[in-house]
Amino acid sequence: MAKRSERLLNLMQALRRRRRPVTGATLAEEMGVSLRSVYRDIETLKSMGAAIDGEAGVGFQLRAEHFLPPLMFTDEEIEALVLGLRGLIYGPDGEMAATARDASSKIEAVLPRAKRDEMLSVGLFVIPPRTVDEANPLGRLRRALREEKQVWLGYRDKSGASSERTVYPVALGYFEGYQTLVAWCTLRHDFRNFRVDSISALEVLEAPMPEPRRTLFHRWSSALNLPDLT
Repeated sequence: MAKRSERLLNLMQALRRRRRPVTGATLAEEMGVSLRSVYRDIETLKSMGAAIDGEAGVGFQLRAEHFLPPLMFTDEEIEALVLGLRGLIYGPDGEMAATARDASSKIEAVLPRAKRDEMLSVGLFVIPPRTVDEANPLGRLRRALREEKQVWLGYRDKSGASSERTVYPVALGYFEGYQTLVAWCTLRHDFRNFRVDSISALEVLEAPMPEPRRTLFHRWSSALNLPDLT
């Protein structure tokens, strides 16, 4: 039988994966434990600060703003966090790099001493780019995504032809060596991909997007038969 801490971790993960209430019986079957153990573990998680709503016979759901106890990170999860944060810290987005450093410090602060030492000594690293473009518009594009604002672009295509257009930003893709903006283009009346390093000018407009970004995102991903990325 799994250790109690591992069982609590698995239960938290099972709740986190679901966006709707799940019954204790379903959780018990999935985890291979008794229903009584599930109820007892849920009460334990609540006492540790996990924001779990629901009750026996109705179902349970983890609220998005739940407190994440330090023990909820396995060794592999710590490695994933460290690698992901280091990728941002040494990436092309200066604002995101500062945010990633702050996030890393906060995670270190809440981890137990042993886990914190593991985090600091993870043998995974990211090779930083040789140069960082200070004029990179990634920060402004992320703000437009968050605030769901229209964006005016000056753009150069592969042939070097220049154009101007207003777009509705949908997503940012980070690839090795470059980044791509996915947006609804009002000039082409369709979704288009714009390499960020080919954007010659950019202005985040005050005008809001005519429909929620999430709606556009799902329309774009559905058209390409992409897996659920949200």
